[in-house]
Amino acid sequence: MVYRLGFAPSRRAARQYVLHGHVTVNGRKAAVPSMVLNTGDVVAVKDKAASKDFAQRALEAATQAQMPTWLNLDRAALKAEVVSIPTREQIAPIVDEQAIVELYSR
Repeated sequence: MVYRLGFAPSRRAARQYVLHGHVTVNGRKAAVPSMVLNTGDVVAVKDKAASKDFAQRALEAATQAQMPTWLNLDRAALKAEVVSIPTREQIAPIVDEQAIVELYSR
């Protein structure tokens, strides 16, 4: 979600950004990149200069990326709220699920 919001330039950078403690969820430090979020959860960048600078630069670079409808981003405060749980079509997975099922059914 940190990558989708534009707080990091890549998925790997987003994972490292969370692991290093630059992100909070509902006011608490988030240290697990694979954390499960629910509707109403607020994801924010920590109130540190280094954290905000990195996120601001990534947001400026990702201006052409379209914000998902299931997220509500406040660019000025570097906060976002999960409005709803996304459907499979909204996430747009980049895998061929049928090929995976066929591989493991052998």
